[in-house]
Amino acid sequence: MPKLLLTASTYSHIRNFHLPYLRRFRELGWTADVAAGGVPMPIPEAAQTLHLPFEKSMGAPGNFRAAAMLRARIRAEGYDLILTHTSLAAFFTRLAVQGLRGRPPLVNMVHGYLFDDETPPVKRAVLLAAERWTARQTDLLLTMNEWDGQAAERYRLGARCAQTPGAGVDFSRLDVETRPAAQLREERSIPQDAFVLLYAAEFSRRKSQPVLLRMLRLLPETVFLALPGDGTERQACEALAQELGVQQRVCFPGQQSDMAAWYALADAVASASRSEGLPFHIMEAMYAGLPVVASRVKGHTDLIRDGESGLLYPYGDSAAGAEQVRRLLGSEALRKQLAQAAKAEVLQYRLERVLPVVMEQYLSVVPSRVERPAAAPKEVSAPAD
Repeated sequence: MPKLLLTASTYSHIRNFHLPYLRRFRELGWTADVAAGGVPMPIPEAAQTLHLPFEKSMGAPGNFRAAAMLRARIRAEGYDLILTHTSLAAFFTRLAVQGLRGRPPLVNMVHGYLFDDETPPVKRAVLLAAERWTARQTDLLLTMNEWDGQAAERYRLGARCAQTPGAGVDFSRLDVETRPAAQLREERSIPQDAFVLLYAAEFSRRKSQPVLLRMLRLLPETVFLALPGDGTERQACEALAQELGVQQRVCFPGQQSDMAAWYALADAVASASRSEGLPFHIMEAMYAGLPVVASRVKGHTDLIRDGESGLLYPYGDSAAGAEQVRRLLGSEALRKQLAQAAKAEVLQYRLERVLPVVMEQYLSVVPSRVERPAAAPKEVSAPAD
């Protein structure tokens, strides 16, 4: 029976994005182990789980301990394939297999490089150097957006590079009946007559929630901002809302599991992110029939045609973002046009279409000496979580 190791920086990342893939490998006769850091969570499809002491600072001692633990586990288990995800885990997983005799093939799926053309030169050089240093351990590099794909090819960041339509989104979890929007708003103390902008994201510098708070100050009093999520920057954003005088028009409900209800009560989705891979929250909003206003950055530009399936504005420009929101406020016809076009276009990213595409790439690096199961069908039903 072939054996697989999947690594990621956090358990939550595996639960949010990769359970359908672990399930598919199990159906094909594989045994799958996972290794991750962060808050421990059960991974239903994993045979074994290895907890790694990852820390956000790249040079932290815990990360090098994690690499040593991975190296020992890979030696002991004799895996036939390694799949790695997220920048931190991808770097230290590849560090772990450097010089390892008879190492298994390794696939790195990039969920968005943390650099682009606008990244300060020194930071970009450091991040790019890390990717180039570990390129020799990357048998297959999978990217999700055009900029990352071009960078991977230009700098030869893997023995082979390919682009996939993300990891696929299970839209079926949004196909549920929710209570009326008026009731949902009342439960969350959101004014019934408000125009609600929604941004569900981790509170981090990259997600840039302060841009939206400054945007809110430039918009009519009827505009309300909902910011579900948690993270290191949440308290700073709450303080900024107070400083800007918009605290009565914004809510910080914390981490939310019932996103279908939030999409149902919102009028539009806004994103201020600095960079993305292929963002789930934007694709879910498009599927939910909401118009999107987003920063003009990689990942967003792959999903949104400006003025046709959404509205874009320069990253960090709160005034320009506010102007795009005003366009939505002033035209119900525009809101409907954008929402209809977005929903039609986002269907190409549904899980049942993308999963077999990604599985084919994963299995393409499995050596002939390993008994390879039959390929996945070209389109499968969306697995239930």
